[in-house]
Amino acid sequence: MKFFSAFLAGIDDPFHRERTEEVLTGVKNKYPNLNPEMKWNQPMFTDHGTFIMGFSVSKKHLAAAPESVAITHAEDDIVKAGYDYTKELIRIPWKSPVDYSLLEKMIEFNIRDKANCSTFWRK
Repeated sequence: MKFFSAFLAGIDDPFHRERTEEVLTGVKNKYPNLNPEMKWNQPMFTDHGTFIMGFSVSKKHLAAAPESVAITHAEDDIVKAGYDYTKELIRIPWKSPVDYSLLEKMIEFNIRDKANCSTFWRK
């Protein structure tokens, strides 16, 4: 994905880079109305100036961060997917498949729930 090319180029492991690009491209293709942005050196997607989903990479996983309300909303599905998670992020191990339906559930929840939100983060 062209917008995130500098970020992706900074990922040393070719598999991690390819997987991250696949996820970012998948989100952009599925939700073309979302705006790709780089904030705090992390790729994220926004809608009308409000945060929808962010991503980060580590040695062991790709992290998806949709805000805690979306994690609570999708908690049963996160557990079913077998992902480790905290209040603020979900860890998708590099060796595990990406559960795109789970990402879509959280993204769509945030788009609906934040439709009238005028701030970047929920208050």
